[in-house]
Amino acid sequence: MNILILEDEIPAYQKLVSFVNDYFEEEVPHHWARTNTEGKALLQKNTYSFILSDIQLLDGMSFDLYNEISIDVPIIFCSAHDEYLFQAFNTNGIAYILKPYTQTDFKKAMEKYQSLFNKGNYNILNKTTITELKSALKEEHTNYKKRFVIKKAKGIQLLNVSEISKIEASGDFCIATDLKGKRHTISQNLGSIHQQLHPNKFFKINRSEIICIDAIQNIESHFKNRLLITVTGIKDKAMTSSSTTSDFRKWLEQ
Repeated sequence: MNILILEDEIPAYQKLVSFVNDYFEEEVPHHWARTNTEGKALLQKNTYSFILSDIQLLDGMSFDLYNEISIDVPIIFCSAHDEYLFQAFNTNGIAYILKPYTQTDFKKAMEKYQSLFNKGNYNILNKTTITELKSALKEEHTNYKKRFVIKKAKGIQLLNVSEISKIEASGDFCIATDLKGKRHTISQNLGSIHQQLHPNKFFKINRSEIICIDAIQNIESHFKNRLLITVTGIKDKAMTSSSTTSDFRKWLEQ
């Protein structure tokens, strides 16, 4: 057995190697590439049992590589993308792991791959499938909120999502604080807002607060498995709940 790992993030690559060796209970030979260019060179010279592939590499989407080179071995995708893309994966009988992934997630993906492949239900990636996946990825990206309409006494103001550092619940409404520390009232509840935000950028750290990863300045340990977070534009530190700390740590590593 020989596998190819396409992953631009070193910690994620190391985690995948560990999962593979644990799953097969031996050290599995593998090659590693962080770019499409490196991946192309390896695929032209070697054959593999299967490929573990991130979608976004250092020099672009791996879909472009698979569109250029015909791949006749199974691919298990490892990605932070959600909903639309993985609906397309399921439709096409492709195994995947959703970041931030765990050993349990990896085992399920391997079992799915082996089940599909052994039953002959695994569809080899072709240009039609790649087009469908790229279309789903584009649809996923366009469905996340880009701005909120804020009603002010003097009229309507637009608040770009990229300018938000934290959102906190306030009754039936929410207060969004921007990077400059200015507060804005959004006429939606926290759950509704959370569903509209990109999961790679925003994390619900407790029942009443969502923070943006780009606004995090510092993180420090606190009692009862909690973390204190210094956020741009906000004087008081935010704090994870005991139940969210573990997932928050994984989210930071993706």
